[in-house]
Amino acid sequence: MTEGYTEVVETARAYYNSEDADQFYFHVWGGEDIHIGLYRTPDEPIRDASRRTVEQMAAQIPGLGPQTRVLDMGAGYGGAARYLAKTFSCQVTALNLSETENARDREMNRASGLDHLITVVEGSFENVPAPDASFDLVWSQDAILHSGQRAQVIQEAARVLRPGGDLIFTDPMQADDCPAGVLQPVLDRIHLDSLGSIGFYRETAAACGLQEINVEPMVEHLITHYGRVRDELNSARAQLTGKVSDAYMDRMITGLGHWVDAGRNGYLDWGILHFRKATH
Repeated sequence: MTEGYTEVVETARAYYNSEDADQFYFHVWGGEDIHIGLYRTPDEPIRDASRRTVEQMAAQIPGLGPQTRVLDMGAGYGGAARYLAKTFSCQVTALNLSETENARDREMNRASGLDHLITVVEGSFENVPAPDASFDLVWSQDAILHSGQRAQVIQEAARVLRPGGDLIFTDPMQADDCPAGVLQPVLDRIHLDSLGSIGFYRETAAACGLQEINVEPMVEHLITHYGRVRDELNSARAQLTGKVSDAYMDRMITGLGHWVDAGRNGYLDWGILHFRKATH
């Protein structure tokens, strides 16, 4: 186990470092943006819908500019970091635990001419390697679920935010009224014991001195997204031969089906959650 990482975080690190996962997320899920998209039509390209999530989140943050110091927790391939750097000239720290993803991230930053604005850091968001009050904005997309200590992740976000700074994130969550046991197929697939919920994040944020600005549940996009990824994977199987193992693709198709079914049954939630650190 990597020093300082919990077992749950180390499991996520090993998964995202694997060749199968890297090739799948890069070629099927959306390339730069490996998170849930906002869909205008059910058959819209995954890449376009995923980028729209980034744009809509950024539109909620006032005053983005060259002076804005951003921490992206669980940055993946760095699509959001590049968008913020290119569009607003923000200074972005992309914190991510997968060395494989980080190598792609750094390569794309150089190719985009944005590496002077983006620093890619290996590490866990359960213990952010940064001093108190060092960021104006903490950003995360569909990553906090991979922590077994989600309250600590929110606490770390609050710690590194300056007073008046913003936390904005998305996360696949369970519904606040989710019956016990029904999510086991989903949890087994992603090696987790639980998911967060909107109620949990609201309570945790308040306990960490974060004020709610906007919470927008949009679980319908989670259902569409996982269905689209499953269809895309089925269509691309032949081209992925030699890049992604058949066993991985079979498991992924089954796992994506569990997410879609749980979402349709009302057991899941997803959306954009925006909080602000108190100034006193």
